[in-house]
Amino acid sequence: MDSNGYSDPFVKVCLKPDMGKKGKNKTQIKKKTLNPEFNEEFGYEIKHGELAKKTLDISVWDYDMGKSNDFIGGCQLGIQAKGECLKHWYECLKNKDKKIERWHVLLNDNTAQFED
Repeated sequence: MDSNGYSDPFVKVCLKPDMGKKGKNKTQIKKKTLNPEFNEEFGYEIKHGELAKKTLDISVWDYDMGKSNDFIGGCQLGIQAKGECLKHWYECLKNKDKKIERWHVLLNDNTAQFED
């Protein structure tokens, strides 16, 4: 956080496993707000048959100039997910070519399995 108590959060989204940086995207950094809104979309070209083997990791980070970034929270969509994240993933797999949007709770333990 800066001297005004604001953080500069950004979101990282990537599909794993990833053989390079091509599967990772970042939103814009939202400066001087404690309630950032990210109205951005990312698309990945993945064969539908391969999608079931992938995992979508979503993480939110606090960006601090000159310091290490702080993990705020995240969630994971994929076969290893739990609860609503797993339901969302199955719905995406069943509805090829359809946009499926859901809200997910971001957990703040980046060492634990994400679930909501």
